[in-house]
Amino acid sequence: MKLLVLAAAALVAANGLAKAQDLAAGEQSYRKCLPCHSVGEDAKHKIGPLLNGLEGRKSGTIDGYNYSEANKKAEIAWSEESFKEYIQNPMARIPGTKMAFAGIKNETEIASLWAYLKQFKADGKK
Repeated sequence: MKLLVLAAAALVAANGLAKAQDLAAGEQSYRKCLPCHSVGEDAKHKIGPLLNGLEGRKSGTIDGYNYSEANKKAEIAWSEESFKEYIQNPMARIPGTKMAFAGIKNETEIASLWAYLKQFKADGKK
């Protein structure tokens, strides 16, 4: 029984460590986004919109940012799946978007970036 409890505890600890590594890797990947986007409590729109509260938000809807018509009409609700599809090639997913970014192809990097971004609520708090 002790062995089972210890194994379960080790699994939980390893899962927490993996999530921390995902967030650290996501933060590292986010540096590619930093010239155009911001997150956090002091986030402001830049060339692109701020990314707070991204999970569940509809594309082209955050107040105060001048989106392209393509983004406004995209009918995307941001989720891990839609983000993965978009970030691989933004201009192919939303033709006419202002986001001139070559994309991220590595699925592990995309998953880590999404984990990092989704932790920021609409007010910028984690």
